[in-house]
Amino acid sequence: MKMLRVPLLMIGLLLCSQGFAATAQQNKMTTCNADATAKSLKGDERKTFMSTCLKAAPAANDAKALTPQQQKMTTCNADAKTKALTGDARKAFMSDCLKKK
Repeated sequence: MKMLRVPLLMIGLLLCSQGFAATAQQNKMTTCNADATAKSLKGDERKTFMSTCLKAAPAANDAKALTPQQQKMTTCNADAKTKALTGDARKAFMSDCLKKK
């Protein structure tokens, strides 16, 4: 009887974890559906919108916070793009920028 506890526990955990994943997808579906309804989309426009919405990255409140290194990289990358740097100039700028911040 004791040997059955572990497999049953594992099955229970597996089923619970699948429930959480389904809930996140269901929440995304509900949000996208509400947005499509608010925009009064119908037919092919609605299908296209829903497809794009469901494939989109999670909302900012759902996304994990960026690490300090990722924040540096994002900021430096945006600065390099604003300055229209390419090639070696971009590499040198990125290197200096990432060391400073």
